Amino acid sequence: MKDKRVLIISPEVVPYLPQSEQAINSFKIPKSINDSGGQIRIFIPRYGLINERRHQLHEVIRLSGMNLVINDMDTPLIIKVASIPKERMQVYFIDNEDYFKRRAALRDAKGKLFSDNDERMIFFTKGVLETVKKLNWSPDIIHLQGWFTSLFPLYLKTYFKDDAIFSESKIVSSIYPKDFDGVISKKFRQKVEFDGIPENEISELSKSTYTNLTKLSITHSDGFVLHGDSIETEIIDEIKNSKKPYLTQIDGEEEKSYVDFYTKNLS
Repeated sequence: MKDKRVLIISPEVVPYLPQSEQAINSFKIPKSINDSGGQIRIFIPRYGLINERRHQLHEVIRLSGMNLVINDMDTPLIIKVASIPKERMQVYFIDNEDYFKRRAALRDAKGKLFSDNDERMIFFTKGVLETVKKLNWSPDIIHLQGWFTSLFPLYLKTYFKDDAIFSESKIVSSIYPKDFDGVISKKFRQKVEFDGIPENEISELSKSTYTNLTKLSITHSDGFVLHGDSIETEIIDEIKNSKKPYLTQIDGEEEKSYVDFYTKNLS
């Protein structure tokens, strides 16, 4: 992995958010890559519950100031950055007053998903990829964590398909057991369609369930990591039928397995 560039994209990372499985993995995986000589960049949303002073976040003026069009609305993009103490890993925070100021991540105090998570996903997706372009940092591997990142493979292979900076990037999607019922939004497909993405690529978004979002990411990803032993059979079958490489990761295994998976399957 020496000098390989790996982009980690996640809705949560420790030490900035509580220690969920995704947040822990989003720290352990880049640490393992970093320790193996790889180059790392991590991107997460800058939720209002992240303490900027404690974690020493600061705005990167040269990266901020861009407006992203989300569902025909101009939306300002702010980029902040911090370093994980003692690990020499830089973390970039995608920020916006409307989408990420609230003092919560993806759910309200009652555990209900926010009604604008569809637009937050689109904004996060476009914000990360536009920022990576500005950094002029071409990733060899893009590792995505969970359903909130499920639009990235689609946008990389359609909306950003002509950007040379991503032309050699391989996409790995980490998939977790189902953690919500119902749909993200009844208008999700319509909002993605506004970006000019072909209708035949987004049929799953007509009913944006957990399963359909995951299937969407499977279609355009190059490899997968399956976390835990309770992932839906339908999802596992979809991955196996894709004939793409996957790693089954059981809690407690050495993080080195990720590096081995990248090296053997995605080089």
